[in-house]
Amino acid sequence: MKKLWCSILVLAFLGLLPVLGQEASGVKTTDWKGFEKVEFQFAGRQAWYVKPEKALAGNPWVWRAHFPTWHTEMDSILLTKGFHVAFINTNDLYGHPKAMQAWDQFYDYLVTQKGFAAKVALEGVSRGGLYVYGWAKRNPDKVSCIYAEAPVCDPRSWPGGKGKGDGGPKQWQEWLKLYGLTEQESANFNDYPIKDLKGLAAFKVPILHVIGLEDKIVPPSENTDLLVAAYIKEGGPASVYPMTRGEQKLGGHHFYIEHPEKWANFIIENSVPVQNPISRDPYLEINRGLEQAYQTFTETKKGTVAFLGGSITHNPGWKEKTSKYLQERFPDTDFNFIAAGIPSLGSTPHAFRFAQDVLEKGIPDLLFVEAAVNDRGNGFNEQAQVRALEGIMRHMYAQNPKASIVLMAFADPDKNADYAANKNPTEVAVHQRLAQYYGASYINLAKEVYDRTEAGEFSWKYDFKNLHPSPYGQELYFQTIKALLNKEGQPGEQWVLPKALDSYSYDKGHYIPVQQAKKLKGFVQDPAWTPQPTFSTRPGFVNVPMLVGEHAGDTFELEFTGRAIGIAVVAGPDAATIEYSVDGKKAQTLDLFTQWSKQLHLPWYLSLSDELKPGKHRLKVKVLSQKNEKSTGNACRIVHFYVND
Repeated sequence: MKKLWCSILVLAFLGLLPVLGQEASGVKTTDWKGFEKVEFQFAGRQAWYVKPEKALAGNPWVWRAHFPTWHTEMDSILLTKGFHVAFINTNDLYGHPKAMQAWDQFYDYLVTQKGFAAKVALEGVSRGGLYVYGWAKRNPDKVSCIYAEAPVCDPRSWPGGKGKGDGGPKQWQEWLKLYGLTEQESANFNDYPIKDLKGLAAFKVPILHVIGLEDKIVPPSENTDLLVAAYIKEGGPASVYPMTRGEQKLGGHHFYIEHPEKWANFIIENSVPVQNPISRDPYLEINRGLEQAYQTFTETKKGTVAFLGGSITHNPGWKEKTSKYLQERFPDTDFNFIAAGIPSLGSTPHAFRFAQDVLEKGIPDLLFVEAAVNDRGNGFNEQAQVRALEGIMRHMYAQNPKASIVLMAFADPDKNADYAANKNPTEVAVHQRLAQYYGASYINLAKEVYDRTEAGEFSWKYDFKNLHPSPYGQELYFQTIKALLNKEGQPGEQWVLPKALDSYSYDKGHYIPVQQAKKLKGFVQDPAWTPQPTFSTRPGFVNVPMLVGEHAGDTFELEFTGRAIGIAVVAGPDAATIEYSVDGKKAQTLDLFTQWSKQLHLPWYLSLSDELKPGKHRLKVKVLSQKNEKSTGNACRIVHFYVND
């Protein structure tokens, strides 16, 4: 218990506990138009919420940004209908990530401790647009709808005044200083409402803007018009209502709100009945957690984060969002992000490329690993999966004993079918077992996606769409990863690396250059292989040195040292069948042609022997005349030999 309290004190000193949980202080109640207003200090900021006389089931709520006392007619209507209204003072932060962090904490407090609905209606007036869209794009699953009144959608319009609007010179200088930008650098700034709307649109969050047509402070042509057009283009539902009645003040920026009951109804219709999405907690296993990495980030002001995986890691989406979140959460840390995702590759390729593709670029403090999708598709059995994933983890801990690791199992149709048949997919079980054994964190995204589709929260066909997730799926993945990043681990006693589950795990896996092959007969060393005719390839497996044999009878030998030997080939439409032997033992045959070879020069990792005695060995390989009936040739193209020392 004493060590646990010491860990908690260290976290508090490092400033991590405020992210993990905040309490209100200095609570007092006042009157707001006949309703009870609860005022308090939260994370060092003024905050409050107003209670309805009788709350609707599920406690729906409206979150106001900036100017909370401006045009409150709609708020009054919503309070009478059973909504709460809330506010936290992040004024003069212009939607900066500092404000977004405070908003995250405030949201968690109201939802988890006060029982507010999981989805909130956002209300942004003028510069409040920077806040509501900044937070909504970071948290699209938590927003029921957005009501925006003359919203700022591009800071270069206001306060910058770079278009036809008046701008605000004083506020523009504040904005530049806050974001650490020069006048010239501001031209390339892209973290503002109009940009990157794919995720929010994928969640079909309805937005409604009310504007003044003659607004000279926040011109619609530079703000609302552009955002709404971009949002609709991405598939998001949007409406605009010009306010033309009543007196127009402050250059048309202040206007009379016509029919406030209509806008209240917009919020009601999109918030009630309150939906209760499935909790993310059952899909998260924190184990020892990420505090070791966080401590490194905070104390050294440096951090290396690696993303090791297949196409779901290679493609843009959750990886970039996770990187951005870490940068915002640790703004004083200089990060080195290593993107080591290569399509089609699973745990065995990851284990043997880990040294080259990750460790040579930096020793991670935090490592994300995913392989469950490709391990199924590439046919690696359970034993191979254990040896590979355990090898990655032990290799990582050997380089950095304080590293934090996150294992993730992503979704695909095969896993959906397993869950439908009440089976736990082997690949998922392997990831979970190794995470538990080594105390690493684990996320079962496959089960979460299946459960949410079964609960009717979204459709695989129209929302998630594919094992390569749509923007909706990428957002869902990121939100669950973000939930893990905000969980407190269980440090416990001093951790010691346990004995390996499998003594043949690939904990010292690495590549051997193909140039080490000897006694070439027919095989040649191509310094920069390129397919002729051109077929699709994978990054790192084209325009690189390759050992190539294209005729029956071609042979070579390789002397190596280690406990395992394998070949990484490029298996295209003309892939061969080979014969190989290790240390003169009985020769075995291997068909290099795959089900994807007709369309793609596929990187294909083939372990020839992985239970060898330590020491020197000899591999012999021969291209056979027999071949797969679908193959158009006898090509054996080796891009890497891989061994486990």
